[in-house]
Parts: sequence; C-alpha cells; structure tokens
Amino acid sequence: MPLSAGFSRTVIDPALGVGIDGYFIVRKTEGYLDHLEINGLALELNGEKILLLAMDLCQIAERSMILLRQSAAEAAGLALDHVFICCTHTHTSPICRHDHEDPLISGYFRSLLEWTAEAARSAIADLRPARFGRGVTECDLSHCRRVRMKDGTIRTNPGINNPENAAEEVAMDHRLGLLRFDREGADTIVLVNYGAHPDSIGGNKISADWPGFMRRTFERTIPDTKVIFTNGAEGDVGVMPMFADKGWFNDTFWDFDDVVRGYHHSRWYGRYVAGAMLRIFDKVTYTEPERIAALTRTISVPANIPTPEQIPEAHRIHELHMADRDDELGYEGMMVTTVVAEAERMVRLENGPESFDMTMAGIAIGDVAIVGIPGEPFTGIGLGIRDTEGWAMILPVSNANGSEGYFPMQEHYDEGGYETRSSPFRAGTAEYIVSEGKKLLAGM
Repeated sequence: MPLSAGFSRTVIDPALGVGIDGYFIVRKTEGYLDHLEINGLALELNGEKILLLAMDLCQIAERSMILLRQSAAEAAGLALDHVFICCTHTHTSPICRHDHEDPLISGYFRSLLEWTAEAARSAIADLRPARFGRGVTECDLSHCRRVRMKDGTIRTNPGINNPENAAEEVAMDHRLGLLRFDREGADTIVLVNYGAHPDSIGGNKISADWPGFMRRTFERTIPDTKVIFTNGAEGDVGVMPMFADKGWFNDTFWDFDDVVRGYHHSRWYGRYVAGAMLRIFDKVTYTEPERIAALTRTISVPANIPTPEQIPEAHRIHELHMADRDDELGYEGMMVTTVVAEAERMVRLENGPESFDMTMAGIAIGDVAIVGIPGEPFTGIGLGIRDTEGWAMILPVSNANGSEGYFPMQEHYDEGGYETRSSPFRAGTAEYIVSEGKKLLAGM
C-alpha cells in the first residue's frame, strides 16, 4: 500500500483584547494584519498513521501542549505519541495557556482545543495516495543576533550598525529542507523547514509574520499547493543583519528594544524564503518510503538555579518591572529585556526545581527524519542532530510538543547575552539534547 498524505488548514485568530506573546511588555490584540493558522499533515503507510500540526503561535509550554495533543489524538483516533505539534514562533500571536488567570487567554485556549481537534479530523479525512520527494537548498538569509562587541562582550540585538559592534558571533546554518507530497486529485503538500525568528513586525496586531507571507507567496506562485512551515534551530537566529546598508531599513522602524522591525520587511523575508523553495521544488529526489514511524522520548535536564547572592537584586528588578518602572533600571534597548528576563528566571527558580522533564519527538518517513525539540535550540543543536549518520535528511524542529525556553550551547554561557541569562537550563543542556536526539533517531 503506498504512502498517503492529508492536509488541513484551520484559522485560529484570537478575539480583540487577548494578550500577545513574545516580549517582556504587555501587549493586547488591537487588530489583524493577516490570519493565524493551524496547518496539518496526516500520513498513513502500512497501517501506521501520524499527524503533524504546525500552529502560528509563539510558544506553548508542555503542560498546556499535552492537552492539545490529547485533543488531536482523540479526534484523529491516534496514539498520543503519533501526534506532533509545533509552533512557528511568531511574536505577533496570543499567549496560550490553559491555566492563565486572564479569562480572555484561558478562553482562547479552550477555542484552540476545538480548533486543534478540527484540524486533526480534517487532515485524516483528507488522506490521499501520495508520491514523496525531498530536497535541500541554501537560503542565505539568516543572521546571528548575538554580536561580539568591541570590548569583547556578547550582546543580543545590540542595534544594527551600532558603532560598538565587532562581529556576528556564530556562523548560521542556511539549509532549507523541503518535503513534497504529490497527491492524486488533490493539492500537493509542501512541508518546509528553516530556522529563523519570526519577530520582524512588532506592535499589537496579529500576524503569522514572515512564515505566513512565505506560504501565501509560494501558493500563489505554484497553484494547487499547500505549504506547512516548521521552524528549525532558531534560538540565536535573527532576521536582520547587525551590519547593514540603507536598503535594509526600507519600510521599517526602530522598536522599543533597539530591534528594527516592519510588516513589509516581514513580507520581503517571506518572499525570499519562498524563492529558495522555488529553487528546489521541481528538483526534489523522489523515493518510495517503506515505512513511517513516530517516537517520543522523555528527557530530564538540570535547572539554572540562581545563587543566594543573586536573589535580592533579581527581586528588585522583577518588582520594578511588574510595577511598570523599567525606566528606573538604568538600562536601554535590548538590555532592559535581558535583565528583566534574567530576573524573572531567577525569581521563578529561587526554590527550584532542580530539573525539568520534557519530551523530544521524532517522525520518520523512510530515510527522512523530523526531530522535535521542546524549546528554542541554538544553531549548534541543529547542526549536531543533522550530523547523525544513516539518514538522507534530518529536519530539526523547534518549539515542538512544548516550549520550555532557550537551549544555548555550553560556550555561550560564559559569553552572556539575553538567551543564556534568561535560559532556565544549566550549561551543557544543549549538548545533552543533541545526544538524546541521536538516541531518538536510533530508536526510529
């Protein structure tokens, strides 16, 4: 029996007034720039069924994500470990928590449970025989948002063309992976994987950011296609270079955190990624997978607990921030976000726990693997997992089956920066995730 594939698309826009995720400032939904969606892929081969749902949301902690996975599994008639849900990580989407004290946010989550079930049922109902192809190309657009300053320190997003900038810190992984499912009498499904932060818009209006523009651009260019986006190892990847000429500033503005953003910049970025997809779409390598498989693996990682000496200052910063008195902290731009996020981490972990349990997930389609990481992995994690032998293609997916925080590489902890100072995990966690990812792949 050949491989079958199904697709679904469900709009998941919030109501006006719902809190927006992504920054350490309060934002409420004031309008809509474009739709948020769940894009679903169902696969069936030799009696096995697997469901992947990609949501235009910033992040969902595992304690809430498990409820969505259960809703999808029940609706699709699948085992829980055969349901894989990831967030695209757009920073213009609502906060998603089932237990949030704000009734608008918890109410949105209840609606999301219903939409998730609908997306699952629709994808399974849409299953059609499919020809499967895979391809990879370069998309030289991502930039390291961690910058080495002239004084030797590392800062995250210190400002484009800041005279104190010395060099972007890490070489990026520019690979874009594409899976193609050509179906009989139905749209071709295109799953694309590329790592970069969808944080190019800002403001208080809802948008899928550049992944939405990428989907719409590609689908208009190639009729009868439907695109699903999964974000790669994006934890240290920005969408603006730290050294740029004037053209990069077209249709942009300087936001509160010294980051240059703009809706039309998001459109340009999405079009650029769509262009990379077009280069490989017609030249994929077709294969006939003999099997599909899904596997989850629970891992335990150590917490980044503060020292007793750090606690008083952390509480002072946290209390000023909660009182909307950031101007008294003595910092500007992204450094405000950095110290506030660090203080929040310390206050939250003041009394533990010592470690966190979380779920890694994998999907195999023949000799192609998708590896889900429950947070924001740095480039090094993606490179390390991709390096596993025995697979024709490995796609690392961030914010999958949960989103628990940043996973910087060990050397980054000594350097500093927003991601390491805010991460709830101890140094060495990223390398452990690579090791566990390789075990997951071996298990499939």
